[in-house]
Amino acid sequence: MSVIGHVAVSVFKESVRDKVLYNLVAFASLLIAVSYLLGQLTAGQDVKIVKDLGLAAIATFGLLIAVFIGIGLVWKEVERRSIYGLLAKPIRRSEFIVGKYAGLVLTLLVNVVVMTVVFYGVLAYLNTQFSEEARSAWPAPATDPGMLRAIALIFVELALVTAIALFFSTFSSPFLSAALTFGLWVIGHFNTDLRNFEAVVESRPAAYLARGLYYVLPNFAAFDVKTQVVYALPVPTAYIVVTALYGCVYIALLLTSAVVVFSRRDFK
Repeated sequence: MSVIGHVAVSVFKESVRDKVLYNLVAFASLLIAVSYLLGQLTAGQDVKIVKDLGLAAIATFGLLIAVFIGIGLVWKEVERRSIYGLLAKPIRRSEFIVGKYAGLVLTLLVNVVVMTVVFYGVLAYLNTQFSEEARSAWPAPATDPGMLRAIALIFVELALVTAIALFFSTFSSPFLSAALTFGLWVIGHFNTDLRNFEAVVESRPAAYLARGLYYVLPNFAAFDVKTQVVYALPVPTAYIVVTALYGCVYIALLLTSAVVVFSRRDFK
């Protein structure tokens, strides 16, 4: 196994020891409770609401994992002073950073896969609670495979958030890294407003600055197709591919920047 692989596996094992997977129990409990209760609280909207809540839960739990583990990937090694022993071994700093990132992405992947299985399991159960006539009125089956498109983009978004958190963790404290990562995530979901900022301000410099930020900052809104898949609206495969490629390019740039910053740090 390569050096990057060893580091990635180590990060994954450490994440499991940190009880990260406990969020899956909370996720499953939430969906199961909701699936039983909504039948009495809604008028035939059970499946749609569970789809909404399920996709939102996958995105939310994944975001928390990406941020709160990502910000400590490098900082914990420095705080424990274990970074000195690691760098004394035949391991490049670039391999260290990429391995750390790969380990957290693996953790995210396992979480998203398990949550997706639970999500579809609950929907499959709800599907048995309705008559054929009721199911025929739905815009899409309860276990519509089209929802996997939204989940795939959620995973790419989480991988991008992880890269952002890792980048900030190479030169700042966990608290500041978390604040900056969450800030970028929020701004990224309102990125379109930056593009149209010139329509609400008279200052040309401010408009140009907003337009520049629109092109530089990550556009997280592009990854959000949850509403479309819940209402069975078409999400073209080409859109999924292009958006995923956009995320991968941004991740590559962030990892390159993280390696450059980390390589310049002096731990002596």
